[in-house]
Amino acid sequence: MTTTIPATFTDPINARVLAISEDRLQGFQRDPLGEISRQSGVELSEVIARIQAMLRAGTIRRVRQTLLATNLAQGALVAWQVPHEKLDAAFDYMFQRDPFSGHVVIRTTDPATPGARYRLWTTLKVPQGFSMTRHGEVLAQQTGAERFLLLPAKKLFALGVGHVRRRGLEPGSRAEVPAEVTDVTVTRLSELEWRVLLALKREFEPEELVPRLWDARAREAGVPLETFLAVAAGLNGRKIIGRFSTFLEHVKAVGGGERVTRFNALFHWAVPPGREIEAGREVGRHHIMTHAYWREGGPEFHDVNIMGVAHGTEKSVLLAHKAALDRHLTEAGIPVAYTNVFWGGRSEIKPSEISPFAYREWCQGLGIDPEKMKE
Repeated sequence: MTTTIPATFTDPINARVLAISEDRLQGFQRDPLGEISRQSGVELSEVIARIQAMLRAGTIRRVRQTLLATNLAQGALVAWQVPHEKLDAAFDYMFQRDPFSGHVVIRTTDPATPGARYRLWTTLKVPQGFSMTRHGEVLAQQTGAERFLLLPAKKLFALGVGHVRRRGLEPGSRAEVPAEVTDVTVTRLSELEWRVLLALKREFEPEELVPRLWDARAREAGVPLETFLAVAAGLNGRKIIGRFSTFLEHVKAVGGGERVTRFNALFHWAVPPGREIEAGREVGRHHIMTHAYWREGGPEFHDVNIMGVAHGTEKSVLLAHKAALDRHLTEAGIPVAYTNVFWGGRSEIKPSEISPFAYREWCQGLGIDPEKMKE
């Protein structure tokens, strides 16, 4: 008799696995599945079976080694002003036809709010040597966007999803010390490093999840396993490797009709110039924050300079977290001249492509000379 393996994120064993596998494996791991087993207390064979089952069921949408793409390619959050009648088509184009756009979200806020006309928000990565502005201009031509604003990150304070781990957090829950600051710098790679990196970052199919996870990827890169591991460790030392992660489908209903989150909120704060790092570290220490950055919104967004994202199942709870964040900034002596929330609606997420080889192919597919897209 065949036993069906549970594929819901609420199953107790799956929850133990996900509490580690979502965002606890920072950097490059020689044996990531074994590390999930060790930290969760679930046998390795069971860890593999559970992740495979959740991946096949769509509870987990992808398993992959993430990269700190801000260190490999120019990147920005992009706010798009698109006519209402073209908004859904523009969303589809960004998600389906632009490999360099990652998160694609339609957001809403109070219509009187500065920047409220910017309904479409995306993340964009453009490989080294190419222009984000020119890429944005091409996307605007393709989608009918009337205007776009590039909001590159100047500093990073929080980056880690962990939706299962964050369920039930008390508003105001935060680390004992302020968040660390990650610089945004672009690192150049050798041809060997690119080969290893492209094999390293490719998503895993269920049948690829095996104890010796990297053996096949080393063959894919055309190098001995020890060379593959050494290059990966070197990339990790240069702060190019992010985390090994199982990404949940956090917006759509999954197995059993459940949603791990229902709302995502983009928080904005305007703090005095010169205090951005201090404020970002205080925001980033709050456990609810999946992302926290220093980004300059400019006058169209009331000069906000700290932005962050939080997810939850109830809007009222997210607003309670926001209120706790605001109180904490006040208690820390950091004045906030303006703050707001942009609520996420329709959304899709995919990894942004960062390969310069893929970028040239994309340009050629649109009949664009790649040389004209350079900075």
